[in-house]
Amino acid sequence: MLQALVRKASRFLDDFQRSLFRRRSVLTPLAPIRSESVAPAAAPEALGPLQRILLTDGVGRTLFEEYTDHRRARGEEETGWVLLGLREVHEAVVLATLPAGALADTGIAHVRFNSEAQALASRIVRQADKRLTILGVVHTHPGSLRHPSDGDYRGDSGWVARLRGREGIFGIGTADAFGEPETMFAHQPRSHVQCWGKLRFSWYALGAGDPDYRPLQVEVTYGPDLARPLHALWSVLEAHASRLERLYRQLTGVRFEVIADEWGPGLILVAPLPERGDAVRVLVRAKEMRYYVEQGGTLLEVDPCEESVDRAVFLLLAELAARA
Repeated sequence: MLQALVRKASRFLDDFQRSLFRRRSVLTPLAPIRSESVAPAAAPEALGPLQRILLTDGVGRTLFEEYTDHRRARGEEETGWVLLGLREVHEAVVLATLPAGALADTGIAHVRFNSEAQALASRIVRQADKRLTILGVVHTHPGSLRHPSDGDYRGDSGWVARLRGREGIFGIGTADAFGEPETMFAHQPRSHVQCWGKLRFSWYALGAGDPDYRPLQVEVTYGPDLARPLHALWSVLEAHASRLERLYRQLTGVRFEVIADEWGPGLILVAPLPERGDAVRVLVRAKEMRYYVEQGGTLLEVDPCEESVDRAVFLLLAELAARA
């Protein structure tokens, strides 16, 4: 297999019009990451106890919409989301949601997230702003328990010590509110509660050493869910997270881009080559994997004859280096 790849690589480098590579123009990211100069950061202020949580309207919509969809499909099981955002002195701003995923371990009384997919998704989202950090977790209860359980506390009380400010945000979703099922807008019957139709989210804070959760005031501000484009790609992340993460750790300058075109959503891994602007690109979709080399402004496609994305990329890099 490697010898065949060597012969093919030699041919296409001599003639760009041969069949192994072909010109493509489908790689247009939804939101390109731009490198900008950043002023030196001021000394961080000491973080005090959380007094409120700000949810962007995009995050709120994600939680209510995906909770609705989950109840239709698997309503007897719990589900959940990890929350990413900015931790300020006395408040936290939630800017992204990472779903538990199809490969999560879920049941009537528990949900354990797919940590590999969430770690990769967190890395992708944080390309836009390195300040983004894990703020807490939202999960649902199939019954009417609107407060975190004793089992939640046993896990959360040790985990929050690893978060910024040694304090975390925890949301509990239930479907026992008293609103009309088809209501057009959400409302807040209490400062720490959001309701939309039958769905209800109750918000709490827990600090390291706290004996119990305390209700946390929630407010909504305008803004996106930065991770929402990744939700359509979650099965792709779950299938390839460990290998994509390995490439990120082993290669310098790797970045990810999310695209959407007439063929649907896709994830692109970009591995820079030595010459400025040159790169190996991998387009990953639910049912296909495409490999490209970008050199001198020309984008060419190649088939490395390898199913594993990390091995395929290293084979390409090795052959390109041999013919530099």
